[in-house]
Amino acid sequence: MPVIHKQKTTKTATLSRNAEATKTQLLDAAEAEFAVTGLIAARLETIAAQTGVTKATIYYYFQSKEELYRAVLGRCLTEALEIMEQLQLDCLPPDAALVRLLEQILCCMSENPRIGSILSLEAIQNKGKYYPKQLGNLLYGTIIEILERGMMTGEFRPLEPRHTAVNIVGTCAFYFIAQENLKYMWPGKRLLGKDLLQRHTQESIDLIMAGVRN
Repeated sequence: MPVIHKQKTTKTATLSRNAEATKTQLLDAAEAEFAVTGLIAARLETIAAQTGVTKATIYYYFQSKEELYRAVLGRCLTEALEIMEQLQLDCLPPDAALVRLLEQILCCMSENPRIGSILSLEAIQNKGKYYPKQLGNLLYGTIIEILERGMMTGEFRPLEPRHTAVNIVGTCAFYFIAQENLKYMWPGKRLLGKDLLQRHTQESIDLIMAGVRN
């Protein structure tokens, strides 16, 4: 009997791992599809084909295309929360805190440039209906808090924090969102290649910091 129980436990654990792996693959494929088409034009058939499953399998894990879309956005939020907790920006002076945050924002966008496209299409297609407001509050709220601290200490010049936060994010993100348009500025080079990404990161940080410092 103990052996049978162990076999059942092992089988259940294996099925659970397989289910999680399938769900992750579906989210990855959905993320790629939504980054190109947005929610409206995305096709579950395409997502299913990319993962080698049936459309019915998608409905097993997600009740609708909208639920799958929300799950993709929710994963972005979860990852962002985990990253922000590790940065410990409150322990740093405003100048150093902003630099560290910018480095992390640009690193995340370099590793997953699709996120910017998804959020951009969310604004255009859905008027922000599915936008995870907690993500916006986290990102913009953190930048605003750092800017306000910097103005209080005199490290940063007088700024309107909300507009400045929006412009900071735009400076970081536009390169990734508009890469297919911008590629003509660097013929024969990969905008998401290591060299150009490093240059974009440094240029963005230098530009932003020069703009906010006193």
